[in-house]
Amino acid sequence: MRVLAASTLALLGLSAAACGSDAGGERVAAPVETRPAAAAAAAAVAVRDKPLDGKVIVVDPGHNGGNAKHPKAINRQVNVLTQWKPCDTTGTATNNGYSEAAFAWDVSQRLVKILEERGATVKLTRKNNTSVGPCITERAAIGNKAEADAAISVHADGSAPANHGFHVIMPKKINGPVDPVVDDSRRLGLAVRDAFKKETGLPYSTYIGAKALSFRNDLGGLNLSTVPKIFIESGNMRNAGEAAKFQDPAFRQQIAQGLANGLQNYLK
Repeated sequence: MRVLAASTLALLGLSAAACGSDAGGERVAAPVETRPAAAAAAAAVAVRDKPLDGKVIVVDPGHNGGNAKHPKAINRQVNVLTQWKPCDTTGTATNNGYSEAAFAWDVSQRLVKILEERGATVKLTRKNNTSVGPCITERAAIGNKAEADAAISVHADGSAPANHGFHVIMPKKINGPVDPVVDDSRRLGLAVRDAFKKETGLPYSTYIGAKALSFRNDLGGLNLSTVPKIFIESGNMRNAGEAAKFQDPAFRQQIAQGLANGLQNYLK
């Protein structure tokens, strides 16, 4: 009977195996489809390896290395809604001449690399450290045009030598375009503050803000922003200890890592 059954099945274009039986008549489990599980695992790996996939971030390196040679261009007054201010400034420098513009450019390049490795699309507001500007109004416009999920302007301060520590600058409401993103900017600022401190070990500013948080309504890069945006003042370039750290490439990498972690913590 078993042979006859097999023959009959063969004539019907079927097989015993197709019915879930082997040649000995024992049941064989139907194959389990593993593709959905494999796809889910692959997706989990992608999320872990590219946690910022699909996010757009604008990185704004403060000032520019060529600004000092073009005072007429950078001193041109622009409207930041709460007042008129110079188009841009030269920034500060350490006592031995390491400029804020060079520091901001180096940290920003490191930051871009980390963010892109994590899957983000990153746009810089300037392409080098040898030209002029752009104006503070244009810097804000670049983030707005990109419809960035977050924007950060990288700086370091120039205060009295005894002052030290970092602080984050966030926007205030001004009855202007920044108002809808003030709350998100504050959340971004808190995330960056915490990650920056954890990664660099630098203390909160001893001379500005409360717990490294400062709120301002006079910065065009913030007032004109329609996307969540903050400034990071990484420390005081006129403080000998912090100036030495800023001139160490390894420490600048730590700064970039802290900023990237803060941005990721906010965006996730």
